[in-house]
Amino acid sequence: MEIRFVSSLTAEDELRLAEGLLTAFTSLLDQWPIAYTLRIDAGDSTVLRHSHPPVEPMAAPYTEPVTS
Repeated sequence: MEIRFVSSLTAEDELRLAEGLLTAFTSLLDQWPIAYTLRIDAGDSTVLRHSHPPVEPMAAPYTEPVTS
C-alpha cells in the first residue's frame, strides 16, 4: 500500500504532522501480527521510518496428559 499526501504546510509543521502520523499509525498497526515498514518523507528532506517484524502466533500452552 502506498499513500501520498501533498500539502502547503511549512517544513516545520509538516515534520510535526509526520511525527504525529507515524506515532498514530504505529500504535494502530502494532496491534496486528503483521510485518510492515512505514516511511514518511517530510518536505525538508527528513525521512521518518518505523519497521515492525512479523509476530509468531502464540501456541497453546502444553499440558501433559494425565494418566490414571
